[in-house]
Amino acid sequence: MKKQAGKRVKVMWGVRNFLPMLFIPIANFYLFEAYIHNPFKDMKIQIQFLNIALFELLMLLFFILLGSIKWSLRLQSAFFMLVGLANYYVLEFRSAPIMPWDIYSFGTAMSVAGNFDYTPGKQTVFVTAGFVLLLIIEQFPNLHLNKISVFPKKAVYATRAVLTGVCVCILFGFTHMLWQESTIIKFGMYDKLFTPTVISKRDGIAVGFLMELQYITVDKPSNYSAGLAKQILEPFSGQAAANPESVPDAPNIIVIMNEAFSDPAVLGDFETNKDYMPFVHSVLNGEVPNTLSGWLNVSVLGGNTANTEFEFLTGNTMAFLPQGSVPYQQYLKTKQDSLASHLKSLGYRTIAMHPYNSTGWDRNKVYPLLGFDEQYFIRDYSNPEKIRKYVSDRACYDKIIELYEAKPKKEPFFVFNVTMQNHSSYSEAFDNFTPDITVTDSNSKTLNNYLSLIRISDQALASFIDYFSAVEEDTVIIFFGDHQPTNSVVSNIWKLNGKNGNELSDEDEAKRYKVPLVIWSNFDTETVTGIETSTNFLASRILEISGLPLSNYSMYLKKFSENYPVVTAIRVQNSSGESTEVKNVMGELNNYAILQYNRLFDQD
Repeated sequence: MKKQAGKRVKVMWGVRNFLPMLFIPIANFYLFEAYIHNPFKDMKIQIQFLNIALFELLMLLFFILLGSIKWSLRLQSAFFMLVGLANYYVLEFRSAPIMPWDIYSFGTAMSVAGNFDYTPGKQTVFVTAGFVLLLIIEQFPNLHLNKISVFPKKAVYATRAVLTGVCVCILFGFTHMLWQESTIIKFGMYDKLFTPTVISKRDGIAVGFLMELQYITVDKPSNYSAGLAKQILEPFSGQAAANPESVPDAPNIIVIMNEAFSDPAVLGDFETNKDYMPFVHSVLNGEVPNTLSGWLNVSVLGGNTANTEFEFLTGNTMAFLPQGSVPYQQYLKTKQDSLASHLKSLGYRTIAMHPYNSTGWDRNKVYPLLGFDEQYFIRDYSNPEKIRKYVSDRACYDKIIELYEAKPKKEPFFVFNVTMQNHSSYSEAFDNFTPDITVTDSNSKTLNNYLSLIRISDQALASFIDYFSAVEEDTVIIFFGDHQPTNSVVSNIWKLNGKNGNELSDEDEAKRYKVPLVIWSNFDTETVTGIETSTNFLASRILEISGLPLSNYSMYLKKFSENYPVVTAIRVQNSSGESTEVKNVMGELNNYAILQYNRLFDQD
């Protein structure tokens, strides 16, 4: 009887400990994924097992570190519940999951965190409840390492230290395995690196995160040397004038990078009660003289505004940098050549403006390094008009006009203005904002609010251009959006067109990175429509339109863009309109990559 009782005790002890060790990490994995999608539907079975292996390994590591199965399981469940919730909201707010480099953006994220709606969906509540249930169940296991007789009593901590090292080495080996092409092929993994949302859903959030760690450092391009970079630019050397006297009639240049401004009509057909951007549409249709217009292809979606700034101001491209990285915070630590520094060399007064916190994306540190003489942030706006919680576009433009009217005549100035009015989220109600755009056959509040904000921006731009059409000094105004809004805004457009946002074609995916581009002059220029370019080539075009000398790098980019007018982190498009991933044409792009690496990381 005692033997039978002893066997039952051992069986119960095993059920109480080893079954939770096996099955709770599996439950943690599926609950973690369920915050954003259905893993059974989106992930191949072999990839599910790959993720489960990672979760089991992490549980074992926690167990060895803590010595208690109860607390190791609780730590894992609590960790993935909190990270899962954070990832859910990050995905909602910017349509991209948490990535390794987001730690650099933590301060900026916190500065706008209070402006979002955190009301959870039903599935989020159920998944969180599932984690809470696991935490309750996890109070029953009672296995402790220091109570297992096989461990030497006097060397238990040394043994655990060795085992910890072994687990860490296995984890590093597992991560390195994920970086291998053979692993991707063997498991049928998704490897389009610049679509992180799809990667996280098809390969698993945790595994996808580890896969992207390989891009945390910037490798030198093939055959790189500082001498070769100089040789590539040699044909353009000496052609760029840097003498203010060479451009006596230099026009004022005003750049408006408008927060989240886009035309969702590029994604599919839909009807509204009235036109949500009548002025910009008239420009795109060629109805406004002295304008160049078309589509600007950007590298970001729903957020990371600073990367669009970086591409525009420097002529560099995110295509050659790690996915999810933010150059403003990671790479720009010394003075860098830019459009601002070039215009400064030509006698321009250079001004950067953003009606929000100066520390966002480290702008207060980066702008001087890029050659801006003056900076204006929210503290420099006196009682500005606000729409919702943000300074309106009209108030931004009034500030620019104020600076223009106060400056000495014939002193050209360059203004780079990043607006804030249209920043997400779009679900809240405010006393100072009354939406007036509705979409037929859609009850999406976020879409209606977004389009209503776009209409206000459109009206402000029309008034701003109307003011400068009457001034004496030659002026060029460039207007474009930094990125499209999140999927939560445009999902209804896909639905109206019979599409699923999780299963887009490559062509539809590329359309998510297009924003309207308007270049207007108050002097006679050719009216051109249908331009297709990317942010990194835009500054060269602006210098040319303004009749200004180009730097040797700008001349190189101008020449290069004749064959490849679009180069973004998402895709490359050649002059024939054919589109492909960046990695497929790196041979043709390598000289460009060499020049960029030299400028960013290897300047004398």
